[in-house]
Amino acid sequence: MSNSQCIIEIEALQTQFGDHIVHQDLNLCVHQSEILTLVGGSGSGKTTLLRQMLGLEQPVQGVVRIFGHNRSDLQSVQQNQNIRGRSGVLFQQGALFSALTVFDNVALPLRERHSLSEASIRELVMLKLNMVAIEPEHADKMPAALSGGMIKRVALARALALDPELLFLDEPTAGLDPVLSESFVELIRTLRSEMDLTIVMVTHDLDTLVALSDRIAVLAEQKVIAVGPLSEIVQLTHPFISSFFKSIHPHSNPQTSSEPSWKTEPMPS
Repeated sequence: MSNSQCIIEIEALQTQFGDHIVHQDLNLCVHQSEILTLVGGSGSGKTTLLRQMLGLEQPVQGVVRIFGHNRSDLQSVQQNQNIRGRSGVLFQQGALFSALTVFDNVALPLRERHSLSEASIRELVMLKLNMVAIEPEHADKMPAALSGGMIKRVALARALALDPELLFLDEPTAGLDPVLSESFVELIRTLRSEMDLTIVMVTHDLDTLVALSDRIAVLAEQKVIAVGPLSEIVQLTHPFISSFFKSIHPHSNPQTSSEPSWKTEPMPS
């Protein structure tokens, strides 16, 4: 299987912890330049799937390809660094290093490359902070002195430090009030356009999902049961979909056919 438009390809994935099966025969393609949002109930394995895309966990079976490379085949340090340099991640709570300043948190991935002078690193760090609307006077602050919204923005600056092509967002607006959430969504939308980013996002927030998603992948029954734009997903009558999206599109006329009204998107050939 190969598709030049798939930044990430997942085929026949199985995830298991002891006797507990999280994913079984899961298939998914993340298209270049799209924002794909993963949704699912508690325990459906959204964050686990995100970690496998990142290479932080290995599946029991199946293949995870990123930029055309099988994750399990990336054995050398150099190979993994090359892939990591093309992707960034914003963790749910920001995950800033508490012992490092704002500046040093953003500088960390740049310093790990061992190829830039401190002068170049300073210039790049201040550029990234400016991109996420963090003023220069905040660069020397510790994370404990930041508001929740500022922590998110600094973490986003760090995720973008290496100019990635692919960005992972884990609950990007969790913990933000509606005004901060709206401004953060607008920031992501702007950066996506300016940097031509492909984004994989996990969120429970419907406003964030509606504002940003090009397509939605629904995880249920240990697999991706449906993938498509919001307008198509809300028409499906699977119990989780009906419950999750009920405020957008209540199903007043569920289908009575014995055939399921939801289906898994076929993988590209």
